[in-house]
Amino acid sequence: MGNRQRRALLMILAVLSLPAHADRGKDAYNHGVRAQKAAKYDEAFGYFKQAYTLTPNNPKYVAAYTRMRLSVSSQHIHAGQLLRNTGNLTEAMTEFQRAVEVDGTSFMAQQELRRTADMMRRQEREKAAPKVESPLEKRAQQVGEGVELKPLSNAPISLRVTANADVAYKTICKLAGINVFIDPDYRPQKLTLELNDVTLNEALEIVRLQSKTFWRPISPNTIFVAQDSAAKRKDLESNVMKTFYLQNVTTPNELQEAANVVRQMLDVNRVQLLQGQDALVVRGTMDQMVLVQKLLANIDKPKAEVVIDVAVMQVSRDRIRTMGTVVPTTASIGYVGGNSGGLTSSGSSTSGTSTSGTSGTSGTGVTGNGSGGVTAVVGNFAMSVSGGSFSFLASDSNTKLLQNPEIRAINNEKATLRIGDRVPIATGSFQPGLVGGAGVSPLVSTQFQYLDVGVNIDITPHIHANNEVTLKMSLEISSVTGQQSIGGITQPIIGQRRIDHETRLADGDVNLLGGILEDQETQSLSGYPWISKLPILKYLFAQENKERRENEIVFAITPHIVRSRDVTEDDLRVVEVGTGSLTELRRNPAAPAASATEPADAAKQKAAPQGAPPTVPTPVSQRPTNPPAQAASSQVRPPAR
Repeated sequence: MGNRQRRALLMILAVLSLPAHADRGKDAYNHGVRAQKAAKYDEAFGYFKQAYTLTPNNPKYVAAYTRMRLSVSSQHIHAGQLLRNTGNLTEAMTEFQRAVEVDGTSFMAQQELRRTADMMRRQEREKAAPKVESPLEKRAQQVGEGVELKPLSNAPISLRVTANADVAYKTICKLAGINVFIDPDYRPQKLTLELNDVTLNEALEIVRLQSKTFWRPISPNTIFVAQDSAAKRKDLESNVMKTFYLQNVTTPNELQEAANVVRQMLDVNRVQLLQGQDALVVRGTMDQMVLVQKLLANIDKPKAEVVIDVAVMQVSRDRIRTMGTVVPTTASIGYVGGNSGGLTSSGSSTSGTSTSGTSGTSGTGVTGNGSGGVTAVVGNFAMSVSGGSFSFLASDSNTKLLQNPEIRAINNEKATLRIGDRVPIATGSFQPGLVGGAGVSPLVSTQFQYLDVGVNIDITPHIHANNEVTLKMSLEISSVTGQQSIGGITQPIIGQRRIDHETRLADGDVNLLGGILEDQETQSLSGYPWISKLPILKYLFAQENKERRENEIVFAITPHIVRSRDVTEDDLRVVEVGTGSLTELRRNPAAPAASATEPADAAKQKAAPQGAPPTVPTPVSQRPTNPPAQAASSQVRPPAR
């Protein structure tokens, strides 16, 4: 007996706990909604998870929990990436762990967690023991990025030289502290130079052009001079290689277009596309590589974007007024013969006269028939007149429709919006027939296609540089207005209002398109002729119907540019790229590199009296003890005042 009582008590407690269990899930969901409105997303996720755990079959709780799980996980991943970029790996690891705890199915969170853990382990190994590298890694670290000549002095010099080209090179390079090696195959020609107020770099360029030679650095303080020819440049000019990762490429055609621009504009023949990485691998000279980097930086820009507010406003008004009398319009006369009592009913509703020959007693009387009319019997004849009615009715209905979608579109990319239904339309041959004496359904050979009925919007924006947008639009409002049977199949009748339009608007301008105004007025009058034309009596002997329908549709288009073309002053700068047969970079004169002797030289120039000639610093180890006789006429002169 005691066991039965305990079982009953447990059952009662279980039943009573069900509503409380459900209430806890609802309370947790409400707390989560309030936390979400307060931007406390971690707290909201905890409440939604609790509601989902308590009531896993409630679709509202499932949707809230799933949505918040994705949002919170993405936020922790983003926060961890920012911390890792600043070098704070410990806190970044905490953020990624939290993201994995929130959403264990997130591959991004797991990948970032593993990557951060590997970085932390690598740092610990580097601190614990020196790094042991393989020969391949050592060789990879020794790969140079290209030799550059050390900056030359910008101090102006004046120079007069009448000598061979190799002597001119050596004279200028001795002033700059640079070693010169001449190609053994080069046969120098005699030059006469008279230069005033030029820099050392400009002097080298002048000698290069006049002697038809070229030089390339083989170390920061050594150059190699050779005859300027295609074969020599191919043999002597060093090539470099670089991979350019484009950030704003979305299609293979855009990557191919970038590669074509590099090839055609800079004469770079070795360009390899990596479509899976959105990257270009380029090989060329150092000057070509610098120009390729600048060119790709100019063209690899984020595409402009615009948000288009589309307001579809439809106002309909229908007014109906019915006033007057529906008068009797039919009468019938019949021969009734021997009716007694004078009362009869006639069910005839056709106009005209009919006679029937029956014998009986005649009488006289008036009575109503079953159709609302009157039947009169006079003697052996009965006349039936249809009934009438008086109407005094007015109706006025207003309908307003407002749809305000927002469309975000990329520059020159078509955006499509469909709001409504898809209505099947029968197409093809669907004629019914007989096969073997049996009927064949017309649906057997019928094909259907579906039409989008409702609000259909197609917009292609083109964003200009002056914050204006050209919109190529197709706006349509359609609806099913009726049905029609064709070949035994009921087909819908679709009413359509469509605008194909192209306009140019400024950012934030509101433009009203296609003010489609439909005003339909119908007036009808039914009654007795001539009397129905009288001003007042017409309402007693006729009925007047007036109906007016007004329908107006307006499309309001408002573009908002959310990302414009990022064109800077550096993008608009003109860059010299060489001649028609040679791609070469013209560098701006650079400041002289800092050295151990530079502070002393700078102090001497500051202490020198105003107007004194500047001193060109030359390393002592590279100053000639016995200058060549041909260079005896060279001298450093002060700049012209």
